[in-house]
Amino acid sequence: MPIFDNSSKKNVPLGVFLIRKNLITERDIDTALAYKKEHPEKKIGEIFHTLNLCSDEELLKALAEKFGVKHYILPKNTFEKFPCSEYIPYDTMRQHKVVPFGFADKNKSTIMVAFADPENENVKKRIEYILMNKNLKMDIYVTFASYIDAMFEELDKKSGRSTEYDVAGQDTTQLVDNIIRSAMNKRASDIHFEPMESRMRIRFRIDGDLIEVTNIDRSKIEYVIGRLKAISGMHQEKKGNQDGEINSYPDYNIRVSSQENIYGEKFVLRLLKKNSNIKGLFELGFPNDEEIIRRSFDRRNCIAMVAAPTGEGKTTTLYSVLKFLQKPSINITTIEDPVEIRVPGLNQVQVSANSSFADNLRTILRQDPDIILVGEIRDQETAGIAIQAGQTGHFVLSTIHTVDAIEAITRLKKLGVSSYDIGSVLVTVIAQRLVRRLCPKCKEEREFSDEERKEFEVIGKRYDMNFDLEGKKAYKAVGCEYCNNTGYYERIACVEILNIDNHLQDLIVADVPSNEIRKAAFISGYKPLVCDAFKKVLEGITTVEEVKKKLAY
Repeated sequence: MPIFDNSSKKNVPLGVFLIRKNLITERDIDTALAYKKEHPEKKIGEIFHTLNLCSDEELLKALAEKFGVKHYILPKNTFEKFPCSEYIPYDTMRQHKVVPFGFADKNKSTIMVAFADPENENVKKRIEYILMNKNLKMDIYVTFASYIDAMFEELDKKSGRSTEYDVAGQDTTQLVDNIIRSAMNKRASDIHFEPMESRMRIRFRIDGDLIEVTNIDRSKIEYVIGRLKAISGMHQEKKGNQDGEINSYPDYNIRVSSQENIYGEKFVLRLLKKNSNIKGLFELGFPNDEEIIRRSFDRRNCIAMVAAPTGEGKTTTLYSVLKFLQKPSINITTIEDPVEIRVPGLNQVQVSANSSFADNLRTILRQDPDIILVGEIRDQETAGIAIQAGQTGHFVLSTIHTVDAIEAITRLKKLGVSSYDIGSVLVTVIAQRLVRRLCPKCKEEREFSDEERKEFEVIGKRYDMNFDLEGKKAYKAVGCEYCNNTGYYERIACVEILNIDNHLQDLIVADVPSNEIRKAAFISGYKPLVCDAFKKVLEGITTVEEVKKKLAY
């Protein structure tokens, strides 16, 4: 009789599992654990491989058996043998350490994918979603992270790239390329090339914050600007305001904007992933309650809006709503400027110089839509047609620039929409702000300070919230290589949800002042952004300092 059956293998610690298979000894485990103290980011299986404590083939076989998958030793030239990036973007492969390496069947309907961590359910779901959109199934294999890293090192060498850059030792073409690729690797949303008196400063916007990464000598600025104009399709001779686009990176669309300042021309590159994975609403930070989401968005004959300033994730939220609502029986059309995320199954229309939001919206109403996403309501004409669409059987989703959910009503009035029309079709307004998440690899537990406890008490009394700090811990942002030494990794939305009931509808139609609507909303259960933000502090997701930086309360 076996010592343990297949159903219990996943629950057995890897070290014990390998000892039972006579692959390592207890002394090997002590060696590996000592190594892990110095390298906490490494998985224990990878450490056994790094320390060469048993053969790679036997170790991978054991890992595959334990995880219930297959195993594969990835050769360095896999990228030459198989068109991996046609199925999974390079940046996704590099970030999540996964590589597709062939088909499992003659019909090419199932693709074999090697994972460094086949136990990571979030990564598996993300890769499965990417492949599902290409009508592919996935066969999971386990491999070593170092094999995947070696493949990318080989790719970088052959293409003349480096993961970092030595400003002094590169020609202009290589320098600009390496800056852009470094920004991609570090998850930057924007790159700023800023001419100054004696240098050009390079900054990346990562998780909402600008971080200075390097400087370029004044003598090279002219060449860098020339290179940026050349690859983005701008006029070389013209100085100042221009817009361009870089399409030479397979996984990204890059929008480029130039503007002249007192020291020269500044360039900002906006990095947009072509195959960006759409997160679910709960992953973004919305309440983990499907009933709340359905009450807010699964509607007809109405309008729902997301309200926030620029750069606070409104478009991302709208696409997560569409992901929640999308099904084959529904016709969904979007109007955007520009289309930032391309999604199979949606009819996506990009505003051009010859057709405005309003022009496209008129045409879309003749295209038998069920759901219409209008990228932004920015003028009276667009607002009027969107209202009309909501009144004639469609569900309209859009964004608006306001500080909170209640002010969206005031903003629509200022755009010339009547109180009656607002009250008749507006059913939900979501306001949100993005705060940085604490880095999961380096955050440190600590006690809440007296000042922080006072903050919770004040907010709790003001908005009738019960923040129970008993036994709860705060966390400190520390900083490590994984999070670029910021202490934070990615962002999460703090949200407020205003669902307009019959009483609020009557108040809007009656054109009462916004403070009266706010009072009535509180009675109906509306809670402002700061309440959700402090909940996320209590859950160890972010910090009071981060909330104070983003929210006025």
